[in-house]
Amino acid sequence: MADVKTQTTNKGFLAWVERTGNKLPDPVFIFFYLSILLIIISVVCWLLGLSAMHPTTGEVIKSESVLSSENIRKLWTEMPKTFTHFHPLGYVLVVMLGAGVAERSGLFASAIRAALRNSPKALLTPMVALIAMLSNHAADAGYVVMIPLAAIIFASAGRHPLAGIACGFAGVSGGFSANIFPGQLDALLFGITEAGYDASSIDVGWSMNIMGNAYFIVALMFLYLPLIWWVTDKVVEPRLGKWVPDDRQASEYGDEDKPLTSGQQKGLKHAGLAVLGVCLFWLFMAYGHNLPGVSWSPLQYIGDEAKGMEWYTALGPFFKSLVAGFMILFLAAGWFYGKAAGSITDHRDLVGMMSESMKDMAYYLVLAFAAAHFVAMFNWSNLGLISAVHGANGIAATKLPLPIVLGLIVLLSAVLNLFIGSASAKWALLAPVFVPMLMLLGISPDGATAAYRVGDGATNIITPLMVYFPLILVFAQRWQKNFGLGSLTAIMIPYSIWMLISGVILMMIWVFLGLDLGPGAPMAIDIPTAS
Repeated sequence: MADVKTQTTNKGFLAWVERTGNKLPDPVFIFFYLSILLIIISVVCWLLGLSAMHPTTGEVIKSESVLSSENIRKLWTEMPKTFTHFHPLGYVLVVMLGAGVAERSGLFASAIRAALRNSPKALLTPMVALIAMLSNHAADAGYVVMIPLAAIIFASAGRHPLAGIACGFAGVSGGFSANIFPGQLDALLFGITEAGYDASSIDVGWSMNIMGNAYFIVALMFLYLPLIWWVTDKVVEPRLGKWVPDDRQASEYGDEDKPLTSGQQKGLKHAGLAVLGVCLFWLFMAYGHNLPGVSWSPLQYIGDEAKGMEWYTALGPFFKSLVAGFMILFLAAGWFYGKAAGSITDHRDLVGMMSESMKDMAYYLVLAFAAAHFVAMFNWSNLGLISAVHGANGIAATKLPLPIVLGLIVLLSAVLNLFIGSASAKWALLAPVFVPMLMLLGISPDGATAAYRVGDGATNIITPLMVYFPLILVFAQRWQKNFGLGSLTAIMIPYSIWMLISGVILMMIWVFLGLDLGPGAPMAIDIPTAS
């Protein structure tokens, strides 16, 4: 049996994907090698005199060698600035200061357990899928707590635990961008989008708004929820067959399904009050001037400042404040929960949790350093804008409808996801070209970000390069010892295919209808032309 299993798992497309992906270096070194390649290409393009006309100013943009005296000088003298001014860095670190407390205090884990334990059995699958998608705000807790708990909840209902794992994995990882409100991922991706926009020198009046995909991710959630439900109940679970537990499995359940203690229950109530308080305070800072006798609204332009502004422009400070708002919300909720549940005794515990969350960001800091300098050198070479102009002209010459263009962008993101597991690493590579290229075709930076995240999420669940893929395999082997990599990939492929197809269709419909992606975030933009 062992020989047969080895032979089958070493053949076929999935095995090729695994072998090829395993040969790729760490994303940090991918950026290092790409930087070397960029230097070579920039020199060649400079020697060839590659250029393009700036679409809004009419200025001729010439390619520049990264090895020019000016660029070498900037590389060495501005290295601290290049790193610290990398847009995603500040956004992610700020949000994680609060999210780290909410995770380490036990808030996220308790909230997930409470939500699933009280779910009606008739609605077990959609509840698991829904909580799985919402758990993306809980960072690692979504994978570490949600997925094994889903298996136990399914088993306790007499259903196959592997179907629970598949459903939870599809929601947490496949539905990575589906949610009811923005969070850490939006701060990360839009920070990179902002860097791509700033480097393009194309001024369309766009500014980073963490709510830029708010409507779209809600639509994704309502799209993926019935899809995951159908695939789990009608495709995956019937193929798994009836589950027959053995005596050994009862002793391996762990403590994920233990009832919440009175302290944890009290903590959840206190955390809910903290969330409500933060939300009301933020709304007061934006709309306080509407109350009798109040003229204070620091998060909205009012009076003479707001004359001639659209409503979403007047609310610009509110949208920009939401990164800080999420940090305060997570921090307050985690603190209130921890004090009531006993996981936080004094302010030193709070500071310690914030410090631990920063330790977990160590790898991201290294990756951000490499990505920041690659992006900076790419911008100095002018190859991003030149590629975008020629790429946009090439796409325009094909006369492909914009919905199809966006659909192809989604598919490209999905394919790249099979080989590069990091969402931020892929978008840092693609944004400097995709953002200006799609702007020249009339698609806003918010639209480019939405297209990327659809493709990125759909194939997360079938690539062994996804960092949590081996962990999910371990969870599955608690229930079925001979469950291998091919088995996990096979049960997740139906989710991936349907999520990709439906995501592409949704993206194309959204472009066709010209719907806003979020408040003050239209899909289409007007590009000023050179006079």
